[in-house]
Amino acid sequence: MAEAAIAALFPGQGSQVIGMANDLYHGSRAARRVLDEAEGALPGLLAQMWEGPAEELQRTSNQQPALVAAGAAAYAAWLEAGGPEARFAAGHSLGEFTALVAAGSLRLADAVRIVRARGDAMQSAVPEGIGAMAAVVRIDGDRVARACAETDGVVEVANRNAPQQTVISGEAEAVARASARLALEGARAIPLKVSAPFHCSLMRPAAEALAPLLRDVALAEPAFAVVCNVTADVLPDAHAARDLLVRQVTAPVRWVETLERLRTLGATRYVEFGSGTVLAGLVARTLPGADVASVHDMASLHGARAPRSA
Repeated sequence: MAEAAIAALFPGQGSQVIGMANDLYHGSRAARRVLDEAEGALPGLLAQMWEGPAEELQRTSNQQPALVAAGAAAYAAWLEAGGPEARFAAGHSLGEFTALVAAGSLRLADAVRIVRARGDAMQSAVPEGIGAMAAVVRIDGDRVARACAETDGVVEVANRNAPQQTVISGEAEAVARASARLALEGARAIPLKVSAPFHCSLMRPAAEALAPLLRDVALAEPAFAVVCNVTADVLPDAHAARDLLVRQVTAPVRWVETLERLRTLGATRYVEFGSGTVLAGLVARTLPGADVASVHDMASLHGARAPRSA
């Protein structure tokens, strides 16, 4: 039987939990090396990941490096356990940094330092209470985009997560108006507990703050194809990653198209690495029947490595 063509997926904000990657640290030498590198770059990070308190880990500037470290550690543990190297990778928003780490394009130490600054910049870009986000379900993304365009104020599509799940972001009053408009069309809009309106034009100050940090970081050509959020296509070269990661801060995460592109490229198995199972669920809803697994601790790693039933 031919070996599966693995698409490695890395989650973004919201997947963090207290204790993330602790089991991997104690069960995998490779994961321990990765997490020790992250700790060396950001002293105190592992304590935040494992001990909290939850309010500290929830802070954007803490959860971003924590999720990058956990995702990189899970992928390292996978390889150490004999899991096949990914042929493709993609990350949801923040997870794109982890995808570049896994592909050998970005050093982990650089990645965690950059995303901490990214988190600070995103948090401070919009005063608290001005922005909001909402998840819109039971309606397709094109209708959501049209409702946003027809609503006064700043409200934009932030994430196209699944065929019937789209996240909108912008000014709180505009998000509320768009949500009410969509409810009249039969949709359900669920307000999200977030600290800022991510992936919309209000994040422009954060993008401007991120640009010089990425300009100075070393990037190597990735060892395998990385599909980017902004284009839903393969990163053309390492140099382009800088611009795409800056643009990503204000652009929507085109996750449905990203998964479809991975399938077109030849991915036959989708493995989420890091914390939680959010992306595995989105794969199941976007690509019905796809072979999906998640790796977030040693038990899930061994489960994902077990022979697949025919």
